[in-house]
This record gives sequence, structure tokens and C-alpha cells, in this order.
Amino acid sequence: MSGHDQLAHYLCELTSLLWKLLLPLLFLCVLLVAVLVLLVLAVRFWLQSNRTVRRARDGRPTVAFFHPYCNAGGGGERVLWCAIRALQNRYADINFVVYTGDLGVTGQQILEGARRRFNILLPRPVHFVFLRHRLLVEPGLFPHFTLLGQSVGSVFLGWEALTEFVPDIYIDSMGYAFTLPLFRYLGGCSVASYVHYPTISTDMLSVVRERNPRFNNPDYISNSLFLSAFKVVYYCLFALLYGMAGSCSDLIMVNSSWTLDHILSLWRSPNRTCVVYPPCDVSAFTDIPLEEDGDRKCHSIISIGQFRPEKDHRLQIRAFKKVLDRRREGLGGREALKLVLIGGCRNQEDEDRVLMLRGLCQELGVADRVEFKLNVPFEELKREMGEATIGLHTMWNEHFGIGVVECMAAGKVILAHKSGGPKLDIVVPFEGGQTGFLADDEDGYAEAIQRILAMSPSSRLQIRRNARQSVARFSDQEFEACFLAAVEPLIGTLER
Repeated sequence: MSGHDQLAHYLCELTSLLWKLLLPLLFLCVLLVAVLVLLVLAVRFWLQSNRTVRRARDGRPTVAFFHPYCNAGGGGERVLWCAIRALQNRYADINFVVYTGDLGVTGQQILEGARRRFNILLPRPVHFVFLRHRLLVEPGLFPHFTLLGQSVGSVFLGWEALTEFVPDIYIDSMGYAFTLPLFRYLGGCSVASYVHYPTISTDMLSVVRERNPRFNNPDYISNSLFLSAFKVVYYCLFALLYGMAGSCSDLIMVNSSWTLDHILSLWRSPNRTCVVYPPCDVSAFTDIPLEEDGDRKCHSIISIGQFRPEKDHRLQIRAFKKVLDRRREGLGGREALKLVLIGGCRNQEDEDRVLMLRGLCQELGVADRVEFKLNVPFEELKREMGEATIGLHTMWNEHFGIGVVECMAAGKVILAHKSGGPKLDIVVPFEGGQTGFLADDEDGYAEAIQRILAMSPSSRLQIRRNARQSVARFSDQEFEACFLAAVEPLIGTLER
């Protein structure tokens, strides 16, 4: 037998063997799929049985909020407590649950913190389900592939929440979209989400494609063609999964027009998506007097925001340096202007960032005109706002901008970044009048500051009045009305 015939013989035998194995393999695959389907159905039946038993015991349905950091005291937490307060005032025959990972406190302490920080007192108690594995969504646990790691971690954390308590309606109020299919398809719940910021956005993709260095796109990646291409593929695949998870939501609420655009492009559910602006405590600042500031010997520029990299305090300091360089000594000179940076430090990393910012001030020779105020109480914050002339904001693509709204409510001339929520929703004309200024680089910020300071006090006062009147649409009352209107169809599906 020739070598060619032997090869043909071996190929025939191999083909025959594979064909004989094909049917068993197909049978095994079908068997595994059937076992998996039965397992999923059994888990779903078990979870829904738990809900049936709980409904029979309580005699009323339950709405649950997934908010692992509900005791953090930020803008997202203010949305949570205002939402629960609005629902409790409207629906007396519904129970409310909050899934939280804050293990070091009691439920009563959490509610007391909400009252102390936000002046929000709930009309009825809420039940807290304390989750033991919040570490699974901590970014520090995933130094690489952070988005994917946190999303997978949120699924396990969501599973813990679901097995602890099965609600009738599930609302994700922190942006953990990958928990939505879990509660919908396994828990059999109606699901809703309030999106503060998309986990991934088309802007993030464009930054990587253009190899533009940012705080979330370090130099070693932007300088490498291979790493940039790999990250683009990773982001595209993640965006696809994120869109599939988010589209499971029966109701999608977003906090701004900027977030709306990105969620529509990723989740592709326009008929179920609406904008509900977050509640801002504008009433706390409207008692600051509005009067001409022409007799001030020193004008202060105030910046409010946590000392996080995306807030871009370096841009503020560099722009301020350019303003000082362009001003002359003496009347209206360097000594007549100061920059006040007010913000919170969450951890040692933030405190180290403040030290670097102080070093930058020393390097640029402006340390004597820049003040840092960390974790200040509300009364001191309000006093500083009352003394300021300009409110400064420099974050690129801020999803909304509560600090911007607060500055405008306090009657400051706002200068914000020409992107995101400030550009699309907040610093927009009101009844035909100007409400503030926008810029996007050091020179633009420096020129805008000079222009504001060069205006007559009466012209500045008119802009400040327009700004204060315009932010009434971001009040607690407006949020509650819009939130209740959005969730009413979902609540209407409950059997009570």
C-alpha cells in the first residue's frame, strides 16, 4: 500500500471515529443544556416560592433598592432617600427594603445619617438587608480589567441579595446593571434602574481609539498601538454585554441629557427610558443674599468637589495661575483674587492627591493665593459660598453636576466645563437670559475668569439672578413629582 493510500485510509478511519462520537457528544450537550434549564427553573421556582411565603406573611408587596453604599452621604444617596420618601408618602400599603453593604452600622444609624446629612426624615421605617460581600464590587480588588471585575462581582453580590430577600419590584439605584437580569429572570421581579453614570460610554471608547491620555487611560496604554487596540476590543465587548444587561430593565431613569444619550445608544430601549433630574437642595442656598459685589476688595473663586482625579483640580490651579500672570499688581491685581478648593477626601489616596496639588501650587508660585478646605461642615461651606464671586467646575463629561447647581442656587457666577450635564442641562439660557459661562481648557478658563471679573457688578448680578431662578427645576419637589410619574406604571402592576 502506497503512502498516499495509507494516508487516505487513516483519514477515513478518523472520520468514522469522529462520526461515531458525534451522536454521543450531541446527546451529552443536549443533556447538559436540559440539566441547566431544569436547574434554572428550579432556582426560579424556589425564589418565587420564598416571595409567595413572604407576601402571605406580610400581606403587602415590597419594593427593594439595591444600593450597597447607602451610608456614603453623596449625591447618589440623596437620590435614594428622596425616592423612598416620595414612594412612602404616595403608597402607604407597600413595604420598602434597601440592600446595603454597610456592615459597621445599624439601620437606625443609617437613617439618622440621612436625616443629619440631607435633612431627610422618612415617614415610615425601611428594612435593611446587609450584604456581607460588598468587597466584590470594590475597584481596589481589580487593578486590571476593573470594569469587568466589578460587573462580575456585582452579579455575585446581587445573588446574595436575591437569596436573602426576593422583592416584587427591584430598583438598582447605583448603576449595577448586571444585577438586572438576575432579579428579572431568576427572581421573577419587575426591575427598574436609576442611572447616574453609564458604566461605559461612547466617550470612553473614543478616548481609547484616539489614544488620548486621561485619568482612566494611562500613558503606557495611550502610547502603545497594540495595548490601545486591545483595550478598544475589550471596551466594545464589554459595552455589548452592558447593553444586553441594561435592556432587561422595565423602566430606565437617567439623571441628565448626557446620560440619556449614552444609555439610549447602549441599552437601546427608548420607549422605557426617561430623564429624572436628581434632587438638589437648592433651598439651602437661596437665603444667601443677592446683591452687587462692587465693593469687594478681594474676589474669591470657589471650587466644590471631592478630590478625585476626574474633577481635574490641576486644570483649575493652572488656569488660576494664568489669570494671576495677566493681572497687574495693585488695584485689581494679584492680591485681589484667591482660589478656594473645597472638597472631601474619601481615603488616603485622596489625601495624597491633595498633597500633590499643594506641591503644584508651590511649583507655580500661587500657594499664597490658593486655599484648601477639606471635609468642611455645611455651615462653613455655605459661608465660603456667600463670600465667593465665581463658582468653578472643571470635570470633563460630568454626568450631571450637583455642585454646579448649588453654586448657581447660592448666586455665584458659574464657570463650568463645556461638556456633559453642565453644558446640556444646567448652564443653559433661562427665559432668554445668560446663567453662566463654559470653557474647556486652561486658556478658555483663564479668559472667562478675566471676563467675569471685568464685568460691571450690575451685569454680574443679573447673571446670578438668572442662575438662581433657573435651578428651581432641580429641587426636591420637582424630583419627587417626576420620579413618581415615572414609576407609577410599574407600581400599578403590583397586586395589593
